[in-house]
This record gives sequence, C-alpha cells and structure tokens, in this order.
Amino acid sequence: MTLPFPLAEIDDDAREAGRLLFAGETEFLKGVVAMDGMPPDDRLEVCFAGRSNVGKSTLINALTGRKALARASNTPGRTQEINFFTCAESHYLVDLPGYGFAKAPVKTVEKWQRLMKAYLSGRATLRRVFVLIDGRHGAKEVDDEIMSLLDRSAVTFQAVLTKADKPSARDLEASLARTRDMLARHPAAFPEIVITSSDKGTGIDVLRGIIATLD
Repeated sequence: MTLPFPLAEIDDDAREAGRLLFAGETEFLKGVVAMDGMPPDDRLEVCFAGRSNVGKSTLINALTGRKALARASNTPGRTQEINFFTCAESHYLVDLPGYGFAKAPVKTVEKWQRLMKAYLSGRATLRRVFVLIDGRHGAKEVDDEIMSLLDRSAVTFQAVLTKADKPSARDLEASLARTRDMLARHPAAFPEIVITSSDKGTGIDVLRGIIATLD
C-alpha cells in the first residue's frame, strides 16, 4: 500500500541540476516591507514559510552552502521582512517572516500577515512555497493556518520536515503521520514530503533538485 504524501524522490538528472544551480552565486538582494518594494518578477521564484524558529534560515544556508547568507535568530519573530536572495541568474529564493508566537506587537504581526497575503497572491513567477515543519513535532494548528492561506491563494506548497536528525525514528514517523493527516485537508498541497536535516545534510540534494527542475 502506498502512503499518501510519500517521501520525495528525484532522479540523477534532477540531482545534478540541483547541484549545478546551487554551485552558482547566491546573494542577498533585499529585504522588503511593502509590496511596492518587491523586485521585478523576472525569474522563477520559490519561497520558504514556517513558524518561528523552525529552521528556515539554517535550511537556506544549507541549500546554498553559505553559512551566514540567511541570518538565523533565536528570538521568535526576529525576521520582519520578506528577504529575497538571487540564486544564479535564474531564481529567487524568498524567506518569509516566521509565523506564530512572534515576540512582537500585535500591530506589527498583523502588518507582516497582510504583506505575506499580498505577496503570496500577487507574484506571477512564484512556483512553489515550501512549508517548513519541525520534524520533532509534526504539523501544528499554526501550520494549518498558513496552509489554508495558500489554498485560498491557489499557490502550490510542499511540506518540508526540518531537524529530522533530532527525534527518534519512531517519533519522526509520528510527526510524519500528523503532517500527512493535515496535508490531506489542503487542496494546494503537493503530494510529496521532503525530510531534511541541515546539520547532517539529509534531503538537501533532494530539495535542490526539486527547485532546479520547477518550470
């Protein structure tokens, strides 16, 4: 029996395409706080969303092989902008503000949420959102909210479990089961899950290959 939302697999061609893409230059372009500050939508774009401290910045650094490209913070809600990175001359990588439990004023959080909604529904070249989920816990209610927003925005999203080296194999399976149950309720969910560990390098080649072969 095939599980719903199986783990993503890629072939050698996709793996090589991913290696080549991320062997090129990746640079921070700008942080955006309003839609009129967005860079031109002249290249394929993927973005990374996830609750605060799920490991977005660390994963972006692992993907690009740059230890300090995206700034990680131990303070929830520290990332207050939509951060754009150029990847080679063909892609944007986009780091969205962390959602949930942000240690920030309510008005500031509401402003981020409005900006995220406008961005998700207004970027013609956005091909996929990677929703990062902590592998120690699996999908939570706050993840359900962002998935519902992506459903309404008609943007395909793919679940990426982070920190997969932290839980036991049994606990990771439980996290996967919770995540699959939630994904089944969302029509915009891509039907494969990526498991990653930025520390161990697990799944980094798979995620690179997926990004490189989107069209």
